[in-house]
Amino acid sequence: MLRSTAFLLECLLRAGMRDVVTVEPATGGLAALAGIATRQDAPSVFVKAFADAPADDVFHIEAEGLAALRELGGVATPEVILTGRDLIVLSVLRPRPRSEAFWQQFAHALARLHMSTTHPRFGWHQDNWLGRCRQINTWDDDGFAFFAQHRLLRWLEQPRVEAALEPGDRAALERLCRRLPELLPDRPACLTHGDLWAQNILATPDGHPALIDPAVSYMWAEVDLAHLWSTSPPPEAQRFFEIYAELTSLDSDWPARMPIVQLRQHLAVLAQFDDDWGVVDQVRATLAPFRTRT
Repeated sequence: MLRSTAFLLECLLRAGMRDVVTVEPATGGLAALAGIATRQDAPSVFVKAFADAPADDVFHIEAEGLAALRELGGVATPEVILTGRDLIVLSVLRPRPRSEAFWQQFAHALARLHMSTTHPRFGWHQDNWLGRCRQINTWDDDGFAFFAQHRLLRWLEQPRVEAALEPGDRAALERLCRRLPELLPDRPACLTHGDLWAQNILATPDGHPALIDPAVSYMWAEVDLAHLWSTSPPPEAQRFFEIYAELTSLDSDWPARMPIVQLRQHLAVLAQFDDDWGVVDQVRATLAPFRTRT
């Protein structure tokens, strides 16, 4: 831990922030090192860095994603203070409060984001990053084709996924992809956060919901909903799902679709990390109905 905070301090000094006194580690992230930097004559800042950045553009693209969520979707995000090849420096947010009222407020914010940003095509104007892997965002008019090619099948070539999945798993995923128009409703694209689990939901200094660590694209709104639904949201979030479904006129079958939509995140996690969360078992459970031709 001391080594990681020393590295963050070195990055900040190299970027020209000479007034940093100390850096304390921050928890929650999986792909990068993060900390809170105390400064002599200025407010503390949040800093995130890679010891070996996967590309020169990773943090510039993250800053653009934060701006898109804020400017296009009206969602609060931290202020971007500095970006560079090795780091991004942001204003400090608060931990989210453990209250139903906060999650009810977030239901309205997320519904507004999704409903106010519909787009005729699926994708984004450039590829961006999901953790340490590129997220492919090549434009497509067909949401089913886009989801199949760029959110599911694209992970099969990754070494960790190749090693974890058997030929029968791969064949089942390909069958599922061919049947997506039968399995999921035909919905428009909208601006999505793209990595929306509870750890990426914080609060502004005055207590409003705020988002961090985006992997934005124009995609089905349910990719955000599925990630929250499938990653053990806190008990106080129960009403969030009811309110969001009501605000967006979701049909009553939406929970049954969540495992299929969440496959894209399970495969992305499997591509980058050891299977400490039982991801392979979850993938295989979702693929089980597609193991024989139907």
